[in-house]
Amino acid sequence: MKERQKLGLIVGAFLALYYIPFSHPRVSGAILEAFAMVQEYARQHVLLCLVPALFIAGAIANFVSQAAVIRYFGRGANRWLAYSVASVSGAILAVCSCTVLPLFAGIRKRGAGLGPAVAFLYSGPAINVLAIILTARVLGWRLGLARAVGAVVFSVVIGLIMALLYRREEAEAAGAALAAPAAQGPEARSGAKNLLYFAVLVAILVFAAWGRPAEPVGLWSAAFAVKWYIVAALFLALAYMLTRWFRRDELSAWVDATWGFSKQILPLLFFGVLVAGALMGRPGLDLGLIPARYVAVAVGGNSLLANLAAAVAGAFMYFATLTEVPILQGLIGAGMGQGPALALLLAGPALSLPSMLVLRAIMGAKKTATYVALVVVMSTLSGMIYGAIAV
Repeated sequence: MKERQKLGLIVGAFLALYYIPFSHPRVSGAILEAFAMVQEYARQHVLLCLVPALFIAGAIANFVSQAAVIRYFGRGANRWLAYSVASVSGAILAVCSCTVLPLFAGIRKRGAGLGPAVAFLYSGPAINVLAIILTARVLGWRLGLARAVGAVVFSVVIGLIMALLYRREEAEAAGAALAAPAAQGPEARSGAKNLLYFAVLVAILVFAAWGRPAEPVGLWSAAFAVKWYIVAALFLALAYMLTRWFRRDELSAWVDATWGFSKQILPLLFFGVLVAGALMGRPGLDLGLIPARYVAVAVGGNSLLANLAAAVAGAFMYFATLTEVPILQGLIGAGMGQGPALALLLAGPALSLPSMLVLRAIMGAKKTATYVALVVVMSTLSGMIYGAIAV
């Protein structure tokens, strides 16, 4: 870091400490709310969502053949297959915008092309079957259908645009990958064993993160009632696989890779949640620096500004899985238009301030800014179109 930057940080910190009115109830409340949100995130999402995702990312980095990833998701892969698989991945993974980050980093490290990887990055949290069903039941079938269609289309279109914009960089990266020595794949086990191993890891993530439905939804409620029995059985199966199918050096490499992703992702993630908590507060509570009434007023009607405000607010807020539905229910009751509601649904679950900070570390500031801009612009336009139709 240059000396001028260090001086700027010191001066900025001094001015903030000197002028911020910490005695003001809104400011002091926002500070407490920031730490309350980090605590809530740590209690509800780290152990059950993020930790399994980090171990899956570590497993991808070690036990998935790089040649296989490049074959199915690389720059020269069949586009129909790559984008079809990536765009519906969220139907299996009930993850939030932060939990999907280690998985995105893992497939990128193994050689996945930018386009399919970004399609997976968006679809992972956006195409959550339970969230779409809940949206349709609580907010109406039209909004639920629009969310489902929009999320699938968005993932493909955004992935294709990103691949087009950065095709030269991707070509250079692909060339460097081909010139590098081939990474060793998991030759010690059969393909069926490796597939079963990853299936168990993904199942642990899915069932451990399975949240209680806001209202009875048949199979989903039944699965929640027995989820810990399922998770226990999956852990026993995993323990058997690890002791019988893996060498000690492989397990050590898996842990090292998981720790590497943890060091890269966790500090930025917690800092992002802290800042998001201070600005917006926890979902459903009006304790952040930005009062909720300002958001409700800004997203009324179906104007360009209303849809843009909803998309931007959704992009920076942090939504845990399924929490966006009751929040939107309250905002619609306060006067939010149907178009801005869809814009927030398309931008909110897939993005957040914490995820932006981590994405910057994974794929750089330029690509992250482009991705965020694409999500916001497309969400805004989709909201305007839907709002005009829904009237």
